[in-house]
Amino acid sequence: MTEQRDRELPSSDRITHETVKESQSDGIHAVWNQTTAKIMQLLPVDRAAQTIVNWFSVSDERVAEILATVRAELPTTEALLIGKPQAGKSSIVRGLTGVSAEIVGQGFRPHTQHTQRYAYPTNDLPLLIFTDTVGLGDVNRETQAIAQELIGDLQQASHCARVLILTVKINDFATDSLKQIAQTLRQKYPDIPCLLAVSCLHEVYPTGTADHPDYPPQFDVVTRAFSAIQQNFSGLYDRAVLIDFTLEEDDYNPVFYGLEALRDTLADLLPEAEARAIYQLLDEKTGQQLGNLYRDVGRRYMLAFAIAAATLAAVPLPFATMPVLTAVQVSMVSLLGKLYGQTLTPSQAGGVVSAIAGGFLAQAIGRELIKFIPGFGSVIAASWAAAYTWALGEGACVYFGDLMGGKKPDPQQIQAVMRSAFQSAQERFKGIKR
Repeated sequence: MTEQRDRELPSSDRITHETVKESQSDGIHAVWNQTTAKIMQLLPVDRAAQTIVNWFSVSDERVAEILATVRAELPTTEALLIGKPQAGKSSIVRGLTGVSAEIVGQGFRPHTQHTQRYAYPTNDLPLLIFTDTVGLGDVNRETQAIAQELIGDLQQASHCARVLILTVKINDFATDSLKQIAQTLRQKYPDIPCLLAVSCLHEVYPTGTADHPDYPPQFDVVTRAFSAIQQNFSGLYDRAVLIDFTLEEDDYNPVFYGLEALRDTLADLLPEAEARAIYQLLDEKTGQQLGNLYRDVGRRYMLAFAIAAATLAAVPLPFATMPVLTAVQVSMVSLLGKLYGQTLTPSQAGGVVSAIAGGFLAQAIGRELIKFIPGFGSVIAASWAAAYTWALGEGACVYFGDLMGGKKPDPQQIQAVMRSAFQSAQERFKGIKR
């Protein structure tokens, strides 16, 4: 981010009086307003505002330290995608994350000679980790090498819940190499659940079929092929599902045909916390409120960070989670900035967080103090943290969108967007808990 753009950030002086104003007008809970008023009485206004900002200020080193610790607390699922090229593995990633094919393609990074890895939403805060096999063919030597690399991965100690996803095109019966890998992994790790995902259904639809039928498809050709594949992999998987994830330009509706079945089946195979995270990531309300391309992708990332914030905010220690939430939000703003073409250091991202948060800072104090209420504090704090993180993401998108368009960000417009987003997000994340 250039120095000129850094100078365009609203100053801490500008948010001083807004902090007081917002704490009086937004009134999320009477306790918050009363607490804020007492703080303002005890300290000079400028000093109070600076004290609040300092609570949300975390050094780059501390951010890195916190994020390293936070990773162990998140309900992360690692999905090992095993299948031949063009079998629909990347499409499964798109379906579960909601991000575009281009971004999914850019997100994968080489992991070993025959595998690539993609962490969503970021490597620092992964809710989903996808390991994709590459180069899988019918050459026996390659098959053995891929199997050994996967075994090496699975031997590593990990707090993640793990699931194997065998991906097979419905019209592909040359699957000896995939079957060999599945047999090796099943024998070595029988306790890791395995899902058989049969894809590309439209390639065998009867002639003249213009769109997907009601799910599940009742075409005889699909039923016969699905049964044959299941029989071929008998004993090597726990559950099987039919999916057809296409691109918008393919003109098949819905684009992610069978996504609910995939979600429910994965949830059945995963521990409770990880299953809940997947359901939250596929929240239908988010999909109904998508805007342009940038906001579309941005909101998918915001949802993931909101879930992470709620998970961490459930820790029942007043003020203990503030630095952790700040680190999560700094990471989110950094990622959103990159999406809009702005590369920020953690310090710069923290500056954006402090600048656009405005009057929400005082209310955040109330969120922490309400944890003293026995029984209900942590649940309220978790839902508040999710809603606030979402609202902050919306404000950051407006901020970066203005910069992309060559405009100076308008603090009042950003605050209005955040207030509106926060109110709607409160309802969406009501009752969310770890």
